[in-house]
Amino acid sequence: MVNKFMPVAKPRFRRRKEDRPREITEAAIAEFTERGYDATPMAAVAKRAGISKGLLYVYFDTKEALFKSVVRSFVAPQIEALREAIDTSPLSSEEFLRGPFLQFARKLSKSRVRVLVRLMIAEAHKHPDLARWYWENVVSHGLDALRTLIARGVARGEFRPSALDRFPHLLVSPVLFSVVWALVFQPHQKLDTDALLAAHIDLLLDAIRAGGKTEGTA
Repeated sequence: MVNKFMPVAKPRFRRRKEDRPREITEAAIAEFTERGYDATPMAAVAKRAGISKGLLYVYFDTKEALFKSVVRSFVAPQIEALREAIDTSPLSSEEFLRGPFLQFARKLSKSRVRVLVRLMIAEAHKHPDLARWYWENVVSHGLDALRTLIARGVARGEFRPSALDRFPHLLVSPVLFSVVWALVFQPHQKLDTDALLAAHIDLLLDAIRAGGKTEGTA
């Protein structure tokens, strides 16, 4: 006899079904990390996720679709969070660069996002459509957000017009450098990439600050 006052356990298969897309993307990024994009078979992702290859294709009909899902899960939310922070922050542009942006850059260069950066550097030339999608859905959004931040600083009189207005890429370049260094050279030559990122922002701010003022001067 069933006690009507006892809570009914949620069926295991239903919990698994809800969790499955996340489990698949977790398995995919692990396989991409170990093998690279081209060398990762869908069967290996399915095995790591604990499902059949046929079931994997129910969720993702191609490896390209799976890669895009990985990007949406691990990269896009961070870029969107940065853009929202820029849009809503009460901080000055300089304060934002020294605070939230620097924290974002430090975190990004150490996160699993660097695996995807490595994949794009190594294999994007073989997959131009995927590279274009990554540009349109990730990179361009991040650059537009930074362009907004710099333009606001100029409009408020914090910054003078400079090459950074046209090339917000200058803020991103040390992040990419930090990723490459960590993946290739860090085992051979230690580098404090956190300090490097802070120094780079200092140099840029010294170059574009309106009136040539140094931080803390009237």
